[in-house]
Amino acid sequence: MRLYAQTRARRIRQVLADLIAVLLVAVAVRFALAVHDGIMLLAAPGRELEDASGGLASGLADAGEAASDVPLIGGVLKKPLQSAAEAGRGLSDAGQSMQDAVGRMADLTAFALIVLSVGLVLVVWLPPRVRWIRRSARIRGLLDSPGGADLLALRALTGPVKDLATVPVPPGGLADAWRRGDERAIGDLSRVTLRRAGLST
Repeated sequence: MRLYAQTRARRIRQVLADLIAVLLVAVAVRFALAVHDGIMLLAAPGRELEDASGGLASGLADAGEAASDVPLIGGVLKKPLQSAAEAGRGLSDAGQSMQDAVGRMADLTAFALIVLSVGLVLVVWLPPRVRWIRRSARIRGLLDSPGGADLLALRALTGPVKDLATVPVPPGGLADAWRRGDERAIGDLSRVTLRRAGLST
């Protein structure tokens, strides 16, 4: 199986197409990661809320424990401080939940962008490459099979006339030479078909 053409011009086009496809995929991935990082900036308020609320909850819990040591009214003082500490922990959890939600949104957005852009590149780039690989394998197999050169010569005769400009025309014309089984004409014509496909003998 041949991945690239043997003729220089077509091989250069194929290599350029492959490089462009790889470059587009790299740009798409980089863009998706940049979008991911941009969305993650929205998690900053959640981090600040978590840090501030966590510190406040810890301070209130410590104050409640300290207040419980006050004689007679220690239990009365501890209860509202513990309730405030619980509320602070709730705010801290809300900040963490906000960060998690933003992180999930960033991951899903980046994944969708990568899948869509890479899928688009593959839809445009891959089918022509696979078609050429299969076609070149068929033509090469045909050339190696008995009578294959005759069929390739016939394909050259039925193709664009401009491709025949470089073929020497024997007396009676190319079609007549092909019908007579002229090996030289058949060889020249089969090379035209190979050249069209980007192959050489």
